[in-house]
Amino acid sequence: QVQLVESGGGLVQPGGSLRLSCAASEIKISTYDMSWYRQAPGKERELVASIIRVDGSTNYADSVKGRFTISRDNAKNTMFLQMNSLKPEDTAVYYCNADRTWLSYWGQGTQVTVSS
Repeated sequence: QVQLVESGGGLVQPGGSLRLSCAASEIKISTYDMSWYRQAPGKERELVASIIRVDGSTNYADSVKGRFTISRDNAKNTMFLQMNSLKPEDTAVYYCNADRTWLSYWGQGTQVTVSS
């Protein structure tokens, strides 16, 4: 059974940092386009960052460019999201996603709260 398990969320003050992890089982993340999404209360789920399987190129939402970095460790079958200079508006549940033609998997989410 495919599983994506996020970890690393928590409560952090504005300006702080967190590193999220997404550990995959039963799939090889190197064969999927991997992404982080987030959903804040009362808002739709939005794409935060992606890393493309073909060439490892990355894409970011404008709201996180220059602050967040997506990466993957194929040997550990794990994806990461380094989040720096966090803002209260980054507060959300963060989900990892593995996607390729006809297949898409989601993790259960990890809560990130940015507050003083």
